[in-house]
Amino acid sequence: MQGKKTYQEKLFHTFKLSDHVPKTNFYRHLKAVLHLEFLYKETASFYGSSGQQSIDPIVFFKLCLVGYLEHIISDRKLIAHCSMRLDILYFLGFDIDEPRSIFFSDSPLIRFLINFFLYNLNLSMTQSTGI
Repeated sequence: MQGKKTYQEKLFHTFKLSDHVPKTNFYRHLKAVLHLEFLYKETASFYGSSGQQSIDPIVFFKLCLVGYLEHIISDRKLIAHCSMRLDILYFLGFDIDEPRSIFFSDSPLIRFLINFFLYNLNLSMTQSTGI
């Protein structure tokens, strides 16, 4: 007898994202070794004390890093890509049902600074490992 799969969307889920990201996944390892808490102190002077709450600087940096690693230059494509990948959501610290409508600044200066920081980070990691 032929089976037929029907999709019935569940109202409630019991889902732990970390259980669905393999232990050998690149972004799982990166999450474990990349400590960016220093960004809060380094970026504090760029944030105002009133108005809407902005994107977390660590999430912003991780999104830029994912864009760099995945070769995605469009902000909207990056958000769409991250929304489809459980490992990247886990790396960013998002849950599967959290809204991810985050928009970046299109400022060329910000893009330059991010690329400069990534280059220096890559250079220092390469020198520290002796490559």
